[in-house]
Amino acid sequence: MEHLNNKINQIFYNSTFITPWLLRLSLGISFIFHGYGKFPLPPQKLIDYFGFSETLASFVAISELTAGIFLILGGFIKSHLGELTTRFGALLIVIIMSVALGLAHRDWLITPKLFMSEQIFLLIIGLYFLLRGNK
Repeated sequence: MEHLNNKINQIFYNSTFITPWLLRLSLGISFIFHGYGKFPLPPQKLIDYFGFSETLASFVAISELTAGIFLILGGFIKSHLGELTTRFGALLIVIIMSVALGLAHRDWLITPKLFMSEQIFLLIIGLYFLLRGNK
Protein backbone atom coordinates (compact mmCIF):
# COMPACT_ATOMS: atom_id res chain seq x y z
CA MET A 1 0.00 0.00 0.00
CA GLU A 2 2.84 2.38 0.83
CA HIS A 3 4.38 1.71 -2.60
CA LEU A 4 1.12 2.73 -4.28
CA ASN A 5 0.94 5.85 -2.13
CA ASN A 6 4.53 6.76 -3.10
CA LYS A 7 3.73 6.28 -6.80
CA ILE A 8 0.65 8.50 -6.53
CA ASN A 9 2.63 11.17 -4.68
CA GLN A 10 5.36 11.02 -7.32
CA ILE A 11 2.86 11.45 -10.14
CA PHE A 12 1.26 14.47 -8.51
CA TYR A 13 4.59 15.95 -7.43
CA ASN A 14 5.90 15.73 -10.98
CA SER A 15 2.80 17.44 -12.37
CA THR A 16 2.78 20.46 -10.04
CA PHE A 17 3.95 22.71 -12.88
CA ILE A 18 0.51 22.26 -14.44
CA THR A 19 -1.52 23.70 -11.55
CA PRO A 20 -0.51 27.36 -11.93
CA TRP A 21 -1.19 27.04 -15.66
CA LEU A 22 -4.72 25.80 -14.96
CA LEU A 23 -5.35 28.93 -12.90
CA ARG A 24 -3.48 31.23 -15.31
CA LEU A 25 -5.29 30.00 -18.42
CA SER A 26 -8.71 29.92 -16.76
CA LEU A 27 -8.39 33.45 -15.40
CA GLY A 28 -6.72 34.84 -18.52
CA ILE A 29 -9.28 33.36 -20.90
CA SER A 30 -12.11 34.55 -18.67
CA PHE A 31 -10.83 38.13 -18.83
CA ILE A 32 -10.22 37.93 -22.56
CA PHE A 33 -13.83 36.83 -23.04
CA HIS A 34 -15.18 39.45 -20.63
CA GLY A 35 -13.26 42.20 -22.41
CA TYR A 36 -13.93 40.98 -25.94
CA GLY A 37 -17.62 40.63 -25.12
CA LYS A 38 -17.76 44.39 -24.60
CA PHE A 39 -16.71 45.11 -28.20
CA PRO A 40 -17.48 47.01 -30.41
CA LEU A 41 -16.37 50.04 -28.47
CA PRO A 42 -17.75 51.86 -26.62
CA PRO A 43 -19.67 49.17 -24.71
CA GLN A 44 -23.18 50.55 -24.43
CA LYS A 45 -24.14 48.28 -21.52
CA LEU A 46 -21.48 49.84 -19.27
CA ILE A 47 -22.56 53.30 -20.31
CA ASP A 48 -26.23 52.57 -19.62
CA TYR A 49 -25.85 50.54 -16.41
CA PHE A 50 -23.08 52.50 -14.65
CA GLY A 51 -23.34 55.83 -16.38
CA PHE A 52 -19.74 55.57 -17.58
CA SER A 53 -18.47 57.91 -20.25
CA GLU A 54 -17.68 56.35 -23.62
CA THR A 55 -13.99 56.73 -22.87
CA LEU A 56 -14.19 55.04 -19.46
CA ALA A 57 -16.39 52.22 -20.77
CA SER A 58 -13.93 51.58 -23.60
CA PHE A 59 -11.01 51.70 -21.17
CA VAL A 60 -12.66 49.00 -19.02
CA ALA A 61 -13.16 46.70 -22.01
CA ILE A 62 -9.61 47.18 -23.26
CA SER A 63 -8.22 46.72 -19.73
CA GLU A 64 -10.05 43.41 -19.29
CA LEU A 65 -8.81 42.12 -22.63
CA THR A 66 -5.26 43.33 -21.93
CA ALA A 67 -5.23 41.83 -18.43
CA GLY A 68 -6.10 38.37 -19.75
CA ILE A 69 -3.56 38.53 -22.55
CA PHE A 70 -0.76 39.77 -20.28
CA LEU A 71 -1.49 37.15 -17.62
CA ILE A 72 -1.21 34.33 -20.16
CA LEU A 73 1.77 35.75 -22.07
CA GLY A 74 3.68 36.40 -18.85
CA GLY A 75 3.80 32.67 -18.18
CA PHE A 76 5.63 32.03 -21.44
CA ILE A 77 8.35 34.63 -20.85
CA LYS A 78 11.13 33.14 -18.72
CA SER A 79 12.79 36.31 -17.45
CA HIS A 80 12.11 39.32 -15.27
CA LEU A 81 9.97 40.62 -18.15
CA GLY A 82 7.68 37.60 -17.72
CA GLU A 83 7.36 38.38 -14.02
CA LEU A 84 6.44 41.98 -14.79
CA THR A 85 3.99 40.96 -17.51
CA THR A 86 2.25 38.47 -15.22
CA ARG A 87 2.10 40.92 -12.32
CA PHE A 88 0.85 43.76 -14.54
CA GLY A 89 -1.97 41.58 -15.88
CA ALA A 90 -2.78 40.44 -12.36
CA LEU A 91 -2.75 44.02 -11.06
CA LEU A 92 -5.26 45.01 -13.73
CA ILE A 93 -7.45 42.07 -12.72
CA VAL A 94 -7.30 42.98 -9.02
CA ILE A 95 -8.17 46.60 -9.77
CA ILE A 96 -10.99 45.67 -12.16
CA MET A 97 -12.50 43.15 -9.76
CA SER A 98 -12.16 45.44 -6.73
CA VAL A 99 -13.94 48.24 -8.57
CA ALA A 100 -16.57 45.83 -9.93
CA LEU A 101 -17.30 44.51 -6.45
CA GLY A 102 -17.37 48.03 -5.05
CA LEU A 103 -19.68 49.43 -7.75
CA ALA A 104 -21.96 46.59 -8.72
CA HIS A 105 -21.94 44.34 -5.68
CA ARG A 106 -21.16 46.43 -2.60
CA ASP A 107 -24.12 44.82 -0.82
CA TRP A 108 -22.33 41.45 -1.10
CA LEU A 109 -19.48 42.38 1.26
CA ILE A 110 -18.81 39.45 3.60
CA THR A 111 -22.05 37.65 2.81
CA PRO A 112 -22.69 34.15 1.48
CA LYS A 113 -23.65 35.71 -1.87
CA LEU A 114 -20.10 37.04 -2.29
CA PHE A 115 -18.54 33.63 -1.73
CA MET A 116 -21.05 31.93 -4.04
CA SER A 117 -20.17 34.19 -6.96
CA GLU A 118 -17.36 33.98 -9.47
CA GLN A 119 -16.26 37.56 -8.76
CA ILE A 120 -14.51 36.79 -5.47
CA PHE A 121 -12.59 33.94 -7.06
CA LEU A 122 -11.48 36.08 -9.99
CA LEU A 123 -10.21 38.63 -7.49
CA ILE A 124 -8.43 36.04 -5.32
CA ILE A 125 -6.77 34.28 -8.27
CA GLY A 126 -5.69 37.70 -9.55
CA LEU A 127 -4.17 38.38 -6.11
CA TYR A 128 -2.39 35.02 -6.28
CA PHE A 129 -0.59 36.00 -9.50
CA LEU A 130 0.03 39.56 -8.33
CA LEU A 131 1.77 38.29 -5.18
CA ARG A 132 3.42 35.20 -6.65
CA GLY A 133 4.25 36.26 -10.19
CA ASN A 134 5.66 33.34 -12.18
CA LYS A 135 7.07 31.50 -9.17
